[in-house]
Amino acid sequence: MSVMKLLIRSLIALCLAMTIFPCHADKEKKNYAYFGFEPDIITNYINNKPKPGFIRVTAELMLEDLSYLPVVEHHSPLLRDAIVDILSKETEDKVKSLVGREKIRKKCVERVQKLMKEETGTKMIKDILFTKYLYH
Repeated sequence: MSVMKLLIRSLIALCLAMTIFPCHADKEKKNYAYFGFEPDIITNYINNKPKPGFIRVTAELMLEDLSYLPVVEHHSPLLRDAIVDILSKETEDKVKSLVGREKIRKKCVERVQKLMKEETGTKMIKDILFTKYLYH
């Protein structure tokens, strides 16, 4: 049997399985919202070279609910500062590796959730997405 026929049969089987066993989403429909920092976040990171390295990130906050958008927008300078603080303390190796980038992202999520909990009593932020991540 050719590879193409096997691939087609596999796709058909997958489609059938998805209709027979549908994925179960959350019982409650979430009303997520997104908040993007404008302009992009740009800062230097730690390196041992004569020319400083910099990182430019487009960060989008995934909010637990649409109603949190005005509150997060109000606190955006505090949240932006926290992200800049984290990025500026990272090493070149961490900034430039995929594993390091994910660790940085998780650290940012934890920090902004903690700040929002302190400021409002609710963490409000579900996740952070780096939609652009450039370094030099």
